[in-house]
Amino acid sequence: MTDNDSERSARIVDTLVGAFDDLMTANPAAFRTKFRKMAADPFAFYRGSACLFYADVAGADGRWREDPWADERTSRVWIQGDLHAENFGTYMDGDGVLIFDVNDFDEAYVGHFTWDVMRFAASMALLGWRKAISDDDISMLVQRFVRAYLAQVRWFTERHDDRGFSLNLGTAEGPVHQVLRLARLRTRVGLLNGITETEGFDRVLRDVPGVRRLDDDERGRVVEAFGRYLESIPEAKRFRGVAYTIKDVAGRSGFGIGSAGLPAYTVLIEGPNEALDNDVVVSMKQGNVAAPSRVVTDPAIADAFHHHGHRTVVSQRALQAHADRLLGWTDLDGVGFVVSEVSPYEADLDWSELTEPVEIAPVVEDLGRATAKVHCVSDSDSDQSLVPFQTEEAIMSVVAGREDEFVRWVTEFAHAYAAQVRTDHALFVEAFRGGAIPGVAASDHRV
Repeated sequence: MTDNDSERSARIVDTLVGAFDDLMTANPAAFRTKFRKMAADPFAFYRGSACLFYADVAGADGRWREDPWADERTSRVWIQGDLHAENFGTYMDGDGVLIFDVNDFDEAYVGHFTWDVMRFAASMALLGWRKAISDDDISMLVQRFVRAYLAQVRWFTERHDDRGFSLNLGTAEGPVHQVLRLARLRTRVGLLNGITETEGFDRVLRDVPGVRRLDDDERGRVVEAFGRYLESIPEAKRFRGVAYTIKDVAGRSGFGIGSAGLPAYTVLIEGPNEALDNDVVVSMKQGNVAAPSRVVTDPAIADAFHHHGHRTVVSQRALQAHADRLLGWTDLDGVGFVVSEVSPYEADLDWSELTEPVEIAPVVEDLGRATAKVHCVSDSDSDQSLVPFQTEEAIMSVVAGREDEFVRWVTEFAHAYAAQVRTDHALFVEAFRGGAIPGVAASDHRV
């Protein structure tokens, strides 16, 4: 290993430990699982290391820190925070419309609009490399994404009703339309039958792997926290009558790469009426520290949030036109939690069957439009005090007349950073295998 490799390896380890130390200490087994998943390939590593991305693009010694597109406004817009190719899918919005959009807001924050664009572009380069797509075709795909993003941002500057645009069953085409159609076939009863079972004349949560039964004390604290959550739902979105009555509560484990080690609960509640097929399952998950918040130093932004659960919900409402009616926040034992519905209508875009650049190109254009939408359109109940201007106007003011330059800048970054990630992945695997990550060394868990 060269001196440069040794320095980079140490930076990777230090960044991961700095971001996850508390959670790794609380649940080392969850992080061994997370790191083994990240070890699978460079794209998986990239998904789980947003903290390293921000240390590189915004940290004091970041090689890619220079951002010629960030001014007083475009450096502080609502961003998704972890935008990559696998963070898009379907959801049922608050108005009952099935939407294809960005679908993960755990890392959402206020920051440079370019960070979302850059992070997606690099993910596209990594995904293309995994599919053995040539560099020229990767460049084409990144450029199609960025140009679609800019065209949609410009569209928003020309319309008074920003919320009139969405990718839905009536507007989407190709693979995006197909994933919407597949999501439409899903049913609440199907979800309930998988998560719950009938006991007598009511539903309870199934005792399946990942479900943990609570003692009376913990259950009582969760129920109290759920009561506080109800106060965070905007008045216009609250159900009336019998809704929200708790039927069952359980602890939950078994998350993907991004949420390892975060405590969570599943709560089964009464839906809008007493029919068993309208019961609702909600997730109550501890909010995590948003990766961009580690490099955004403005105290006014951090001070705007009560805790990370509150930050996640406020950010999601700022990034979605019609947010989930059950979306809210609470606190448990002094820690912030995010509460949201476990929806039957969520389906992720499946990249496995998209193999040729000609098939992928129209999809990435849709993803560019969806990215522009989350930057420019917010829910009517969102708190806009942190971003008191029209994002689309701010972005166009720095890009207008320089679109080609912006596209080139993003494309060059995508290739360069993807190459760095491929190197980082190999260094990470060797560091993890060699026991260099304290407390979660790959050899700590023996048969």
